[in-house]
Amino acid sequence: MAIIQHLIVDEYGTFIGKHSERLIVFKGEEKRLQAPLLHLESVVIANLGVSISADAVQVCTERGIPIFFISSIGEPYASLYSAGLTGTVATRRAQLEAYRDRRGLELALALALGKIQNQSNFLRYMSKYRKESAPALYEELRRRSAEVLEVYRELERLRSAEAFQQGIWSIEDLREVMMALEGRAARHYWEAIALTVPEKYNFPGRVGRGAADPLNAALNYGYGILYGQVERAIVLAGLDPYAGFLHVDRPGKPSLTLDFIEEFRPTVVDRTIIGLANHSVDFEQDEKNLLTQDTRRMIAEKVLERLDTPIPFEGKRYPIRGIIQMQARHMATFLRGERAAYVPSQLPW
Repeated sequence: MAIIQHLIVDEYGTFIGKHSERLIVFKGEEKRLQAPLLHLESVVIANLGVSISADAVQVCTERGIPIFFISSIGEPYASLYSAGLTGTVATRRAQLEAYRDRRGLELALALALGKIQNQSNFLRYMSKYRKESAPALYEELRRRSAEVLEVYRELERLRSAEAFQQGIWSIEDLREVMMALEGRAARHYWEAIALTVPEKYNFPGRVGRGAADPLNAALNYGYGILYGQVERAIVLAGLDPYAGFLHVDRPGKPSLTLDFIEEFRPTVVDRTIIGLANHSVDFEQDEKNLLTQDTRRMIAEKVLERLDTPIPFEGKRYPIRGIIQMQARHMATFLRGERAAYVPSQLPW
């Protein structure tokens, strides 16, 4: 029997209960699945009409197993953790104070640079497999990667400006500039990816909420799965997911989670979903252009599998999931003044 590390429950009318040292999924009287708590790392509830018992919730919080709720289009709408995980104070005080000084500006810039660097790296990764089979596409992907990297350099030059060095600029002063540069890099990136995607997907370019085409729907759902893992890392590091730096604060908006996830989108989701597309995997949709249950489950499993893939980091190889957690802790130590800089992780190519 395969070990279940991530329990995904997405069938309408199912019930998650606890018995002894395991979670059990029922549909009516039928026992559908058992997941021993010993190996369980997360529970993902990915459909309406799924219920969970209070004792299952209690044992998950006691064991540090988060429960994530996402909609059928991949939008996270709730997470359950142990109340004790949000009880840290020193890190959160430092996080809030950093917004008004150079630490916050440095972190916002580093997170934006990390995303752009990984976008460039992913294009180079895709190009190397086409050098012999499609030399024209190889050259075009390399060119687009260089264009993304030029935006990276332009963003990095902000750091050498006198106003940045002297702490005169605030995040509010630079947010619009940073977001505009991020947007330009994203245009180069997604235009390049569109060149690699089979025509059958009718890929219109990157579309977020409300996407009707199968590839964007798959990307959005994959980001929803990644979101829960990123938020968990932030909470475990003692940080507040709602006190971000680059994204604007709004009530109910998890700004830090949205900041931090950017570093890992190309590494985890884009590589997974675009890889599936380049193998002509079908992302099946229903009559409302929503991904089918089987497709959502397949995407969730593939993204979680990617998170368990080891890649180089700080001179060793770690699962990406572990790197996300280490980076969240690095962020916390940087904000507390115990680390000189926050250095984004890089997707190897």
